[in-house]
Amino acid sequence: MEDIRYVKVRFKGNAKAYTFKSDIDLEIKDRVVTNTQYGLEIGEVVGLDMKCDENLDEEEVKMIERLASDDDLRKQKENEKDAQKALYVCQDEADALDLKMRVIKAEYTLDRQKITFIYVADGRVDFRELLKHLAAIFHCRIELRQIGARDKARLVGGVGTCGRELCCKKFGNDFDMISINMAKNQLLALNINKLSGHCGKLMCCLKYENEAYKDLRRGLPKLNAQVEYEGEVYRVTSMNVIQKTCKLENKTNSLFITLDELEEKGKYRANVNKIKKETSDETSEEL
Repeated sequence: MEDIRYVKVRFKGNAKAYTFKSDIDLEIKDRVVTNTQYGLEIGEVVGLDMKCDENLDEEEVKMIERLASDDDLRKQKENEKDAQKALYVCQDEADALDLKMRVIKAEYTLDRQKITFIYVADGRVDFRELLKHLAAIFHCRIELRQIGARDKARLVGGVGTCGRELCCKKFGNDFDMISINMAKNQLLALNINKLSGHCGKLMCCLKYENEAYKDLRRGLPKLNAQVEYEGEVYRVTSMNVIQKTCKLENKTNSLFITLDELEEKGKYRANVNKIKKETSDETSEEL
């Protein structure tokens, strides 16, 4: 028996790899049978001789059951075909009960002891009666799991506006917090339709370059800020921090200059409106 080691295993349709223990000799791309929280599943080995993640309790990391045999792989294919049929059965039963839910995926465990139906819905669904109907049809444990719009996009997949496969489907592990401030940091037009992904939420890729843009904009005036440049007061109407250019405008003139020129010759006038008001008040008193 080999020494116990940690390996990473990825399951079909999931970009995230999970940590397992192994006491058998494995290679990358080996198919293995594992006992997960959902039941017996077949996964693919994607990492060997790994260290246990710091946030995991070593005692709770599960052991790989065995290498997947030809019989296991045959069962997996049969389960996938039967699960697709089960999906339509579940949807038909839900429609008959007038439940406002859409079933988007069904999954059997390898031993067919359990079938999981994944669905989306606008709110909570009382599926107790549906569970009874499904249990009578499939004669195994039934789980109904509701997911949100972002999980649905990752599960279904698709092509983004960049022309590539959705990041959440390709490699995304967890959903980070995305805010409209990230779009502002990148000087993007605040058009929610263009900033939203397939899920209808703000695109995850807004986060990827956010820190870089924050660094590039550090010390620069904000859009619409007033600056004094070569003796005139302008408003900063646009900036391109990648090309390091900006546009200055006032009532009589407009300039395209580099950010280096702005930093060298420009003076940020944060209180220009206050200065103008005070000057106006003094003039009124003199009159």
